[in-house]
Amino acid sequence: MPPSGGHSRVGGNPGIIIINAEGTKQTFSLQSKNLLLTAQSRGRLQILRMSNNIKAGLYIHIPFCLSKCAYCSFYSIKSSKLIPDYLAALHKEIKFYSKSFNSFDTIYIGGGTPSLLSCDQLASIFSAIHKTYKITTDAEITLEANPGDISQDFLKTLRSMGINRLNIGIQSFDDKLLKFLGRRHSSREAIAAIDQARQAGFDNLGIDLIYGVHGNGIKSWKNTLLKAVRFLPEHISCYQLSLDTKTPLYKTYKHSGFSLPDEKIQAKFFMTTSEFLEDEGYIHYEVSNFARNKHLQSRHNMKYWRHVPYLGLGPGAHSFLDQKRWWNKSSVRNYLKEIGAGKMPLENYEQLSLAQLQLEALFLGLRTKAGIDLRFYQQKYGMDLLAEKRPIIEILRENKLVKLELGFLVPTRKGLAVADSLALI
Repeated sequence: MPPSGGHSRVGGNPGIIIINAEGTKQTFSLQSKNLLLTAQSRGRLQILRMSNNIKAGLYIHIPFCLSKCAYCSFYSIKSSKLIPDYLAALHKEIKFYSKSFNSFDTIYIGGGTPSLLSCDQLASIFSAIHKTYKITTDAEITLEANPGDISQDFLKTLRSMGINRLNIGIQSFDDKLLKFLGRRHSSREAIAAIDQARQAGFDNLGIDLIYGVHGNGIKSWKNTLLKAVRFLPEHISCYQLSLDTKTPLYKTYKHSGFSLPDEKIQAKFFMTTSEFLEDEGYIHYEVSNFARNKHLQSRHNMKYWRHVPYLGLGPGAHSFLDQKRWWNKSSVRNYLKEIGAGKMPLENYEQLSLAQLQLEALFLGLRTKAGIDLRFYQQKYGMDLLAEKRPIIEILRENKLVKLELGFLVPTRKGLAVADSLALI
């Protein structure tokens, strides 16, 4: 699952000017050759002009769930009553950016639980998108699905809408573990969902798995991986469990005296996962992500990791353009209120400094198998990494954490296991 915001950007003397109900202006600049946003005095947002040839990614957050998973910290609510109002507001937010973005080559519908929506509701979203933007003919269009929500007829309808990539939140094939995590599907439903997806014609199928859960040792995790590869999914995401203090699972761990694996065990989980899946023919192309070949890597998520523009719509969704990042309010009701008043539902924004962009590019680049293109990095961020960081890079090389390969600074498997630390060079 991409950031809920996991979720964008654009000329002349651009800036977003939001006029609140009292007529007070709030402005932040989007210094780019591609965007000018403003608002009428009555508070309705109006986008004046834009020209942008860069293909951005579009993320849409569906913030509804029938129940909250015990570990999940993504914004969502346990109700479906507001879905009609939310979709009406979402259609308006889509139009807000009609002059600032003109083309997308990836769309990712995440949540929450997008598969809670009916086919007609999903079709209305895609209709609004296609009426407003150009979607390239080769676009990667992904929808996240819960195994317990889908049927073959539902999946066939998704394919007919143009959705060509399905990401199923399996998490585990162990019913006890699924119950502990607060998932509402069973292992049988997980397997059925994979089979139904294949029968519906999905040939780009991704599954999510979680490791490092209490009671789930290395042996049982390997059994999970064995079961997963038997279905030959094109993409597998393997996430180590993390505990947000606001989640029910954190409270369970705290009250029961459970603990997450220590660093040594975490490293063993990571190395076991990487070695096993690469032996099965998968490319370990990002810390948590594996693909059967380079063409099946998540093109949408690659935008996040490469500082490529992306537009995020819906509560809590993030957007990025050039040196700016902004995000929406994480509340359905506040989102509806702002959209209803003709305003962008912005929570906040940040203007990234060159130093911040350099660090982010290091952090994100060293989380990928491709690593960092040193010439491109110098051209884009104004730093010769080899010249300015040679002593520490040499130490990392001696410790077999990184290597230099055809002009790229590339993390080794050992380096990927501690990727977050590598960026601190």
